[in-house]
Amino acid sequence: MCPYSPAFLPFHFLLLILLSSSIFLPLCASTHDYHDALTKSILFFEGQRSGRLPPDQRATWRGDSAVSDGSQAGVDLEGGYYDAGDNVKFGFPLAFTTTMLAWGVVEFGELMPPDELRNAEVAVRWATDYLLKTIAHPGLIFVQVGDPINDHNCWERPEDMDTARTVYNVTADRPGSEVAGETAAALAAASMVFKETDTEYADMLMAGARKAFDFADTYKGAYSDDPGLKAGVCPFYCDFDGYQDELLWGAAWLRRASEEDNYLEYIQNNGKTLGAEENINEFGWDNKHAGINVLISKEFLEGQVLSLESYKGSADSFMCTLVPESTSSHIQYTPGGLIYKPGGSNMQHVTSISFLLLAYAKYLSQSAMTVNCGNITVGPTTLISQAKKQVDYLLGDNPMNMSYMVGYGTRYPQRIHHRGSSLPSISIHPQPIACKDGSDYYTSPDPNPNPHIGAVVGGPGDDDVYKDDRADFRTSEPTTYINAPLVGVLGYFVANPY
Repeated sequence: MCPYSPAFLPFHFLLLILLSSSIFLPLCASTHDYHDALTKSILFFEGQRSGRLPPDQRATWRGDSAVSDGSQAGVDLEGGYYDAGDNVKFGFPLAFTTTMLAWGVVEFGELMPPDELRNAEVAVRWATDYLLKTIAHPGLIFVQVGDPINDHNCWERPEDMDTARTVYNVTADRPGSEVAGETAAALAAASMVFKETDTEYADMLMAGARKAFDFADTYKGAYSDDPGLKAGVCPFYCDFDGYQDELLWGAAWLRRASEEDNYLEYIQNNGKTLGAEENINEFGWDNKHAGINVLISKEFLEGQVLSLESYKGSADSFMCTLVPESTSSHIQYTPGGLIYKPGGSNMQHVTSISFLLLAYAKYLSQSAMTVNCGNITVGPTTLISQAKKQVDYLLGDNPMNMSYMVGYGTRYPQRIHHRGSSLPSISIHPQPIACKDGSDYYTSPDPNPNPHIGAVVGGPGDDDVYKDDRADFRTSEPTTYINAPLVGVLGYFVANPY
């Protein structure tokens, strides 16, 4: 791994190095093993699995867990992923994770080494098998399993869970258009992943996507507006930005996957109502606006559907905020060059925005188009370069000279905020560790006994400093929606390392 070049260090870091060492770090080109990083970024998802684990499970420190999920409601909700370092299955971020994993395979899968493409498809399918269960019963969609308050009061392995596995759902009377819309997007995107390799499964996913979207559009409303649901989903995954963007996002993915005109008409007829003109420069599990603009722009760029031209304008505007040389108002960067948005778990913004940079660069390249950023014209190469800077920072080219992916490089987080990683593996310590008995492990200064290979943490603060503190979940907790966009990004750079 190339050390962070002093020429680009903030002054206080450079001064610290000069005062503490007579060795001046050499300037060198970034050289990263993107293949290794890709392998590990996908492996992470095996450590997040819920349910019965398959014989080829590679994260062997994990065991079967939550195998009776859904039984409280008389249904089968086994499977899926725990979203982060806890043991709850939150449906909203899980669906977004699935959409981004699938989009990465759809957009960059052909660039991935065959083994990793297969592993990525397995990761997608583990999620979609679960999502299909959540929509399998007429008139409702299951959106969460696990009481987060009780869960968060414990520090225990998923294999030992003894907290309530409360089941939450949305119905016509208690709508959840954001979760249903994101589920539709996830299933539609995933149908494209399996379209050529498993047509029967792809058709099943597409049918599920239509069903979820119809539910979302027919019974409009935000799931966190219901008092009963709000108690379970807030403040963790409240719908802070409204459900309208998920309706547009779901329709956009159904249009891309099916190529049917009725979904194009839905976008054309409802875009303004659903906030397409708001041009909000956000993209993540709650706010899909920037992603919508990039995704829909593809159809304008390649098919010249003039009614969609405004989406390219909004996508262009977003891209200009990411280019420091442009005169546009800019997204915040740390002194070391990392995209930074206040609020915690910052790497989710880094990976999702990097993905959009690469996807839009691809669409522009295929249509020989550029972006007008006022004082400069920006082409695909500039966008790719911006994405690469973010990925290289994440992998170690930063003021801390550390990788923020566990297991990648020689220096990476050792004390991540993750129950299963921080407690002894059930294979070594088969005796149950009760709710509060894990507290000593939580407060221990020792490294986690089970390195969660591939896990990307929330990352450093706006000063580029990372303290590797298990208790600081905003910086040290990994999430599936940090890793999901990164899989596609690393797939691109494996084939285009520059």
